[in-house]
Amino acid sequence: MKTFYRFLIKSVLLCFFINVSIYSQWLQTNGPYGGSIISLAVSSTNIFAGTHSGVFLSTNNGTSWTAVNNGLINTYVRSLAVSGTNLFAGTNGGVFLSTNNGTSWTAVNNGLTSTTVYSIAVSGTNIFAGTNGGVFLSTNNGTSWTAVNNGLTNTTVYAFAVSSTNLFAGTNGGVFLSTNNGTNWTAVNNSLTNTYVRSLAVSGTNLFAGTNGGVFLSTNNGTSWTAVNNGLTSTTVYSIAVSGTNLFAGTDADGVFLSTNNGTNWTAVNNGLTNTTVYAFAVSSTNLFAGTNTGVFLSTNNGTNWTAVNNGLTNTYVWSLAVSGTNLFTGTDAGVFLSTNNGTNWTAVNSGLTNTFVRSLAANGTNLFAGTGGGVFLSTNNGTSWTAVNNGLISTTVYSFAVSGTNIFAGTHSGVFLSTNNGTSWTAVNNGLTNPAVSSLIVNGTNLFAGTGGGVFLSTNNGTSWTAINNGLTSTIVYSFTVSSTNLFTGTDGGVFLSTNNGTNWTAVNIGLTSPAVWSLIVSSTNLFTGTDGGVWRRPLIDMITDIGDEQNNLPTSFFLQQNYPNPFNPTTTIKYSVSKASFVTIKIYDVLGKEIAIIVKENKPVGSYSIEFNASKLVSGIYFYQLKAGEYVNTKKLVLVK
Repeated sequence: MKTFYRFLIKSVLLCFFINVSIYSQWLQTNGPYGGSIISLAVSSTNIFAGTHSGVFLSTNNGTSWTAVNNGLINTYVRSLAVSGTNLFAGTNGGVFLSTNNGTSWTAVNNGLTSTTVYSIAVSGTNIFAGTNGGVFLSTNNGTSWTAVNNGLTNTTVYAFAVSSTNLFAGTNGGVFLSTNNGTNWTAVNNSLTNTYVRSLAVSGTNLFAGTNGGVFLSTNNGTSWTAVNNGLTSTTVYSIAVSGTNLFAGTDADGVFLSTNNGTNWTAVNNGLTNTTVYAFAVSSTNLFAGTNTGVFLSTNNGTNWTAVNNGLTNTYVWSLAVSGTNLFTGTDAGVFLSTNNGTNWTAVNSGLTNTFVRSLAANGTNLFAGTGGGVFLSTNNGTSWTAVNNGLISTTVYSFAVSGTNIFAGTHSGVFLSTNNGTSWTAVNNGLTNPAVSSLIVNGTNLFAGTGGGVFLSTNNGTSWTAINNGLTSTIVYSFTVSSTNLFTGTDGGVFLSTNNGTNWTAVNIGLTSPAVWSLIVSSTNLFTGTDGGVWRRPLIDMITDIGDEQNNLPTSFFLQQNYPNPFNPTTTIKYSVSKASFVTIKIYDVLGKEIAIIVKENKPVGSYSIEFNASKLVSGIYFYQLKAGEYVNTKKLVLVK
């Protein structure tokens, strides 16, 4: 995947901040775990995972991971390949080479006229790069590249396979064969009824192609193909791997399938595989690794059982946080995670949670509420089990909660709803709320605050009426709130703001926070925690309260791409971005395979902050990505269209 994908994820933010003591900055915690794994490679005892946030290395079969991205200026890693002691990474910004297991990287793109690299293959001393502009060949470890596309009538190359002197390329127009290192190509698609080829694998004299229409087998170097899909319940096949006599297929929705007879029959092998969108495989001895959009899974018994191996792989979206006693909960797009040690480690707690897109969490006594893309869920046992509680809730996309005594407030895409009976029934309370997309709610004394796409609103009568209060709030897309004593914090698409007078005035408190889209906030002990698309961050409360007024928001000092709002959306959403130096700017929309869908910005921009609306009325529901390029700055984020 996470590609384009979670693909998945999240690009380098080149932000520059004021030099201050470490005690007056935000610090990132470890976790929670999971992420979009687009590519995998094995070199001896090293396992490399390519994600939206760069390359991660594990030296212990995935038990723990370390980011290895020094010099990798584009961290959207679609492909990985090993050649001797050389490791190649194909990214959205070209090919990078590491000769020291990812400790450092160097761009090797001379002659590479197309820098979106979907696939890399090694054949002897030849390195092949499959791009959205065809195939390129390097005979000197990437020092220089030459286009080798003669006869290649489709130049979007997703996959390679090497068999003796034969080089196969999988494109969105079928399979092509070269017998002379790419000098010439011939289409080999007879009986290949689906020509969107995402993956290729060779086993002896058998060539397998994973397509949007299932798996196809050729026993004659592609001269003819036969569909081999019996038992394969999902026919969108992202990845194929061969291990001995076993053939594995990774699909878009139904997980991993195993065939022991060259695809004649398939059996699902998903026990323990909690995410069934499988983008990549890697084989190391008797270990099989599967890359999904929530992390890496390991099977030591040919897929009979899987175990998540993501400790330290901090590539995930953190939407919400809640504290109950010594328990810290976080809601992600992969469900709810629990930490009992201040965020050092996390455990998934999702039994009964039939919708795991968790945008909000709230604790009230022994009751824990989760707001999801499928309504409200209640747990009375710290997330061990969940029950849906949605009667009267006309919008089932629940962004936020607030608790006041026996009153539970839910912020949705259609305004605020009130329950006085622990979610058994709900009533709308929206008078004066001019923006109904309520991302965040909080109660402070007799005051109820709502964060919306149009700023902060205040109600002093349990939602019966609302008033806008936005003075000093330079960013009016409000995702989150939390309270500490008389201090009110709000998380926006432009960072954290503090009010000491119930929202009458706001001041930014963002030093050190390099992920300014703040989805969630929570106070635990003497610290404020933020959940962002760059993980969880922590800052001592005393620093912000003492230093209020030290931070100023004038012209942007860094390039930045904000998360679209709303997200999920239907059919329009707003994308904001900042340009710190006059640049030629493009923003492009891609599908999950990296196919360009639309260009919504393509022009020179002076220094400033900008906003643009994207209309997806002509697209089908699903996950898409938008990418900002401005000079050398590149950042990619995920958007979700729900119709």
